[in-house]
Amino acid sequence: MKTEKSVVIRRMEMRDLDDIEVVEKHSFAIPWSRDSFINEMQTNVFARYLVVESEGRVIGYGGMWLVVDEAHITNIAIHPDFRGHGLGEKLMRALMFVAFESGAAHMTLEVRRSNTPAQRLYEKLTFKAEGIRPGYYTDNGEDAIIMWANLSGQ
Repeated sequence: MKTEKSVVIRRMEMRDLDDIEVVEKHSFAIPWSRDSFINEMQTNVFARYLVVESEGRVIGYGGMWLVVDEAHITNIAIHPDFRGHGLGEKLMRALMFVAFESGAAHMTLEVRRSNTPAQRLYEKLTFKAEGIRPGYYTDNGEDAIIMWANLSGQ
């Protein structure tokens, strides 16, 4: 999928892992390992991952598991230098489209209670808070808000 100003959203490939590791390290206190991404791409039949590429560099990515009629966002990140330009929204919309086209009727995700910018984005995309996972995040024990969206109305 092409978007404006030389930004492309496409399927994640093995060649993207170096850039993805950089995004991970700049985005999360406990980043996923390279092996985790390799496992997702090579052995997890439920996994679908997309990247945001600009001028040949991966500056963001997002992934989900598609199980029966549900899509579960596993992770999503945009490099800090590129945040605030709508790329996260474009990536989420692309993930929602892929999920819907793959037969998912609903999408879910967890978001840190303190991450209000992400919560606002998800609400804009019709996600609703449906519950709490106490102590979900292992780096600091922060709670996660569970959010759901109905994809059939998108």
